Amino acid sequence: MNRPNIVFIVADDLGFADLGCYGGRDAEFGPVSPCIDQLAANGLRLTEGYANSPVCSPTRFALMTARYQYRLRGGADEPISSKSKGSTILGLPPEHPTLPSLLKDAGYHTALIGKWHLGYPPSFGPLRSGYEEFFGPMSGGVDYFTHCSNNGSHDLYLGEAEHREEGYLTDLLSKRAVDYVRRMGKPGQSQPFFLSLHYTAPHWPWETRDDSEVAEATKSNIFHLDGGNIHTYQRMIHHMDEGIGWVVEALRETGQLDNTLIVFTSDNGGERFSDNWPLVGGKMDLTEGGIRVPWIAHWPAVIPPDSVSAQHCMTMDWSATMLELGQAQVASTHPLDGISISAVLRNPSLIFHRPMYWRMNHRSQRAMREGPWKYLRVDGNDYLFNVVSDARERANLAQRQPERLAAMRRAWEEWEASIPPIPVDAAISLGYSYKDMPQR
Repeated sequence: MNRPNIVFIVADDLGFADLGCYGGRDAEFGPVSPCIDQLAANGLRLTEGYANSPVCSPTRFALMTARYQYRLRGGADEPISSKSKGSTILGLPPEHPTLPSLLKDAGYHTALIGKWHLGYPPSFGPLRSGYEEFFGPMSGGVDYFTHCSNNGSHDLYLGEAEHREEGYLTDLLSKRAVDYVRRMGKPGQSQPFFLSLHYTAPHWPWETRDDSEVAEATKSNIFHLDGGNIHTYQRMIHHMDEGIGWVVEALRETGQLDNTLIVFTSDNGGERFSDNWPLVGGKMDLTEGGIRVPWIAHWPAVIPPDSVSAQHCMTMDWSATMLELGQAQVASTHPLDGISISAVLRNPSLIFHRPMYWRMNHRSQRAMREGPWKYLRVDGNDYLFNVVSDARERANLAQRQPERLAAMRRAWEEWEASIPPIPVDAAISLGYSYKDMPQR
């Protein structure tokens, strides 16, 4: 079989149960995510897939490198803020091998349409890290209509040139992706492609296609702490879902759908309006609601329809999988931490052992998942949960099973000794606190 085209779709701050296929409730207007749900029905849905971090830019370092984000200085900021513009430190070093650069070396055409959030030019940027085309914002979040970041500066680029284009950002990204797919599917075009389609939806500010009047008030303060509701939030997801449907249809019309691997996930758990049931916590937390996210894979030529897997995996495993499927040569100087799950795509009943580790400067958090067990520390308190029987992490078994807790703590500390320590100048950027809204 020919190597697959790859479409890597990443939502921003999407909660575990925001999609219908993960138990999400319908909105007032009907199903929230019918197109994504259809991808899951015709492909593979993973129930225990995780993000590399509960906040955006660290996960994106892992996604791009297939390695723990902690290995790079920029991955220590939680997250990189728009104040870092001009920094020569906070970003993805162009010399570091990446998912797109390695696939490009293997013969793929590469493009990023959507959010970058891994440092600003001239020191950093998508075109410096393996992408041949780029359209989207450089920062962590922008207004959907003015395309201004939180400091009020315009942030929409075509390549490395600032680009002005009217329209609702989610739709602009979707339409660009459709155009790209059609160009790659023209007769005589035999080069496989790798498309990163990284939406900002449903990240704040809370704006649907019909909320352009909100933009004037939010363009220089997109945290939008006084706005939004679950209805707007669900509609924002639906707009993204519609765009994904357009991309799927373009793949079908150009005869590329059967041998295209479409992956859908989120960069971290949900934010203030998300539905994470049955999980607790959300963005910035190492409780399950901050790191367990939707994981969907669709590849008609390979993946059996209506498949479900409980394989443990995290963002960088998707990257390792794509590198293997693309027959890319991994640099010996930068060995991967991600583990390919290509065998699971072909045989969803396959399960292999996969310990996973996390660290957060915020609240001095740490976590380890191994089998059904999870070791967690928050604010100096250690917990032990069986997250298969207790996904809400309410029944702390630390006192009942002290030996297991001690063994997992030692394993985490051995892992942590293998990565760089948290730099003293690493920033924690919270968009809001409990002064702005009650605790979850």
